Amino acid sequence: MSNALALAGVTAVLKDLIDTGLIDHQVTDAMGAGVTVSSMPPDAVPLEGPDAVPRVNLFLHQVTPNAAWRNVALPSRDSRGARSTDPPLALDLHYLLSAYGFEELQAEVLLGYALQLLHENPMLGRAQIRTALNPSPVSGALLPTVYQSLRSADLAEQVEMLRITPTAMGGEEMSRLWTALQARYRPTTNFVVSVVLIEARRPAVSPLPVLRRGDLDQGVFVNPDLVPPFPTLDSLIAPAHQTPSALRLGDAVDASGHHLGGTARALLLGNDRFGIAQEIALADSSDDAAFSFNLALPPAALPAGVYQAALRVLRPGDTAPRTSNTLPIAIAPAITSFPPLAMARSAANVLSLTLGCAPVVRVGQAVTLVMDTRETPALPFAADTAQLDFAFADAPPAGGTPLLRLKIDGIESVVVNRGATPPAFFNDRITLPP
Repeated sequence: MSNALALAGVTAVLKDLIDTGLIDHQVTDAMGAGVTVSSMPPDAVPLEGPDAVPRVNLFLHQVTPNAAWRNVALPSRDSRGARSTDPPLALDLHYLLSAYGFEELQAEVLLGYALQLLHENPMLGRAQIRTALNPSPVSGALLPTVYQSLRSADLAEQVEMLRITPTAMGGEEMSRLWTALQARYRPTTNFVVSVVLIEARRPAVSPLPVLRRGDLDQGVFVNPDLVPPFPTLDSLIAPAHQTPSALRLGDAVDASGHHLGGTARALLLGNDRFGIAQEIALADSSDDAAFSFNLALPPAALPAGVYQAALRVLRPGDTAPRTSNTLPIAIAPAITSFPPLAMARSAANVLSLTLGCAPVVRVGQAVTLVMDTRETPALPFAADTAQLDFAFADAPPAGGTPLLRLKIDGIESVVVNRGATPPAFFNDRITLPP
């Protein structure tokens, strides 16, 4: 593979090809004047003064990805996300070849010879590239600095040969291009050099050869079933209320799925916001379809929020534990004090409530209380707390029994018993004082 100097190396090789060919064809004698081969932007080519001489100019005006190599050796990554392969950067180089003359027919003569040379050399050989980039017997120290660096372009060592292909450009497109260059138009043709392969320099991982297929080298295991042979969680439901994807601290939970049996089992609960990674140990079991556990954790262990739940299990016949898919679940808050810890109505008809809750509310969490359909935020608290204060202005009349719902970060306490037929509210109500 070549490196980042390959683009300049291709231009230098083309320039040497045309320059050498013009000398071999004695174009100077036919022109009656010296000829220069350059690789400058057209707007930088001198048209007046002592530097205005007949010349052939190469200009790299566009670089595009090579369509044939674009999907070869796509980058792959390992289980940790690190790159394991580095595909080459495959490019096509689009050139403009312009002829400059200052006497009648000079430009046509130069353009004709240049096109003949490209036609006779449709492929740049490796020896030709080495000679152009590292000429001998000319000392490399005599070359300009940029040409000295091109000797390390490794252009001749890339796996693909460089092919020169003439292309057609319509008059309107050519006009727009020269207008964008802000240069005076001269007789011009265009061609493509393909393909330049630039090797990635970032380190990659090279895997070791495979010694055996499976622990016993038994080959591929065939499972004639539509169910994948991996631990999979389908649902986590608390029978006490049967609210989908919502659990409370202290709930008994039934899990269902397939390939759940084994040893060294644990339920993994993770929360990205608080950086929580909690494990709940489970008993060994041969039941592949279900298991139960109790979410009996300290109130401060799992704040209300959205969690990812997964099962880690060592399956029979495996040498390392497997981790199942992850299920999103919500740890829902619960009001732990009925009747409230404190409740009073002021002379201004403001109802003040103090409630106990679980789990512990952390600083920064958004907390509101809904009384039937009216909602109010919690009064500010400076530390993690299991006791919250609320104030309802223009409170309802005394004697009412509104239903209370606690919301933390948008997750609402469980107030519906979906296991009943028909579903019914739990008795999370208070009696409003006078």
